Amino acid sequence: MVRQLRSSRTKSVLLLLLLAAVGVGLNYLGRMLNALLQLPLYFDNIGTVFTALAGGLVPGITTAFFSNLLNVVHDPYSTYYAVISILIAVATAACKSKRIMTRFPQILLAIFLFAILGGVFGGVLTWLIYGKDFGAGFAVDLAAKMDSKLSVGYFASNLLASFLVDLGDKTLITLPAVLLYRLIPEKVLELFHAQSWYLRRREKPANTRRHRLSLSIKMAIAVSLSIAASMLGAITASIIQYHELTLRAYQEKGERVTAILAQMLDRKQVDALLADGRDAEGYADMVREFENVMRVSPEVRFVYAYRILQDGCLIVFDMDVSETPGGNPGKLVDYDDTIEKYADRFLAGEEIPADTTQDEYGWLFSVYRPVFDADGTLLCYAIADMSMDRLRSDEVAYLAKLISLFIAFLLLTSVYSIWLTRQSIIQPVNTIADAANRFSYDTPEARIRSRKMVEDLDITSGDEIEDLYHAYRKITSDMVDYIDEVQHKSNQISNLQNGLILVLADMVESRDKNTGDHVKKTAAYVAIILEQMKQEGIYADMLSDSYIYDVVHSAPLHDVGKITISDAILNKPGKLTEEEFAVMKTHAASGEGIIDRVIDTMREQSDYLNEAKNLAAYHHEKWNGLGYPKGLKGEEIPLSARVMAVADVFDALVSRRSYKGPYSIEKALDIIRESAGSHFDPQVVKAFLDAEPEVRRVANLNMANYDYKQHNL
Repeated sequence: MVRQLRSSRTKSVLLLLLLAAVGVGLNYLGRMLNALLQLPLYFDNIGTVFTALAGGLVPGITTAFFSNLLNVVHDPYSTYYAVISILIAVATAACKSKRIMTRFPQILLAIFLFAILGGVFGGVLTWLIYGKDFGAGFAVDLAAKMDSKLSVGYFASNLLASFLVDLGDKTLITLPAVLLYRLIPEKVLELFHAQSWYLRRREKPANTRRHRLSLSIKMAIAVSLSIAASMLGAITASIIQYHELTLRAYQEKGERVTAILAQMLDRKQVDALLADGRDAEGYADMVREFENVMRVSPEVRFVYAYRILQDGCLIVFDMDVSETPGGNPGKLVDYDDTIEKYADRFLAGEEIPADTTQDEYGWLFSVYRPVFDADGTLLCYAIADMSMDRLRSDEVAYLAKLISLFIAFLLLTSVYSIWLTRQSIIQPVNTIADAANRFSYDTPEARIRSRKMVEDLDITSGDEIEDLYHAYRKITSDMVDYIDEVQHKSNQISNLQNGLILVLADMVESRDKNTGDHVKKTAAYVAIILEQMKQEGIYADMLSDSYIYDVVHSAPLHDVGKITISDAILNKPGKLTEEEFAVMKTHAASGEGIIDRVIDTMREQSDYLNEAKNLAAYHHEKWNGLGYPKGLKGEEIPLSARVMAVADVFDALVSRRSYKGPYSIEKALDIIRESAGSHFDPQVVKAFLDAEPEVRRVANLNMANYDYKQHNL
């Protein structure tokens, strides 16, 4: 069995991989088909939708992630869009669980959701990665046309166009995926359904409490938080490192640009520029040189040279750039923030560290190089300003890529952790809890069945869960053995008790020559009456199985008090005198006293003996209050005694006594019927008369071999 279950789990994992491989293959074929037809679509999620429908969330996100990983061969940026595919897998699994994918209108709703994920969310991601330029293609052309007519703006028109294109794409992938899913036989789908893997499929555990937060969700949150914290630190460190490396690259580029400018600015060239300005010889060549430099390195915004004086900056060279005209050589301008900050060092001709400024020219990163003549005299400073706007957009794109990958990995690991937690912990624990809820101790057969149910679980997870299962299995097995042993001893005690009661009753019966089978027959009538009352709902709040058991089994003790009556009175052949009858009536109080003494010896309360006491003391009380020994009336008389009163009188009427002959059953029944409401409880009489066929059967029986206790128990 263990080998079979382990083999089954291995088979389940292989099936998951097989389903995911099929999904990845479908996605790849869709992508190739789209490239072949040159459609403005994608066709790269048909396998994702199919596997999420067929196997659930786990194979769905596995297909989504590895499909995008495989597409890196054709498109290096494909991995950054894995989060979109994973979200589509999550949405598909959620739609299936809510039965949204069962009818065509609902499928359209799912397609609309997929288009929002792929078109809108994907469009925002594209904008973040590529900057404000959405690139080129059908969607961009459509956006331009829409914007010209709707005037909603560049960004909104591109998102709307992306959504519309994606709506067509998701329609063309969802419908075939749903069709393919519906063509697969149900038995095959059962094999692929990820939620059914581990042990055997079981029904939802009975009587399980609805948890506010499942253990699998708690563990997934813990795993996700730890991953999120780690990846947040990694992203922060990556952004800082990216920023520092980019600034270093900017500085190196700025140093190369200023080195080129410094080579051009010797004493003669500087004097010519200050004297003739833009008309100086070589000025046009310098401009062309730096136009080529800025064409190759678009991040270089300005290239110029300043001679730093006490009262300002004297322009040596400053070329025009796009819409910002350069200053004319020889013009004196004010210090900017960096020059003012390092004025003393500039005037001394020292090296100046690269610095950033934020002014009307934008966010700039400036590199400074002092220019000396052959004699070591400071001529000016060559300066290159790099625009930081490109750095900002690059960092936003870099951050978007990292976050996209982070969300993809987070979703992947969270779903896997939930799935593994369910397979390895939740389902085994639920299986044990299910067995515990279904365990029954009521009967020997139920105990045998329950023990086998626990043994058949055979959990072999190879960890603490398996230890818990074996401990639970041992406890239940020991408990069943203990209950069986206790039940056996209880039966022995019960049989001993009943035997002693019968012996005691027989002792009384052997002294009373008039009673014959009276003890057994009255007990049988009591059982008949109580069973009939229970069937008819008479005194239903009192007639529990345990109550009926106690009354029937204590019935033979109702005349135990007669043991105190002398033989002369007990067996007198004629009618008793008033004095003798007064003595005879004392047997009720004597019986109560005898059983009271037994009760006093008990450490715990006994319902069984209490009913025996009620029977012995009050079975001669009458409904109208004219009975003995206490003259109780109505429901003041215990129910067991009211039942015994009917049984006792009826048996006395139909039995032969030394002082009378037996009445016919019909006459006895008439007397009982006529005495309802005076001598007897009318409800008890009704039940007795309703059970007349059974009463007649017992009245005509030879009680030598009759077991009254088996009548209704």
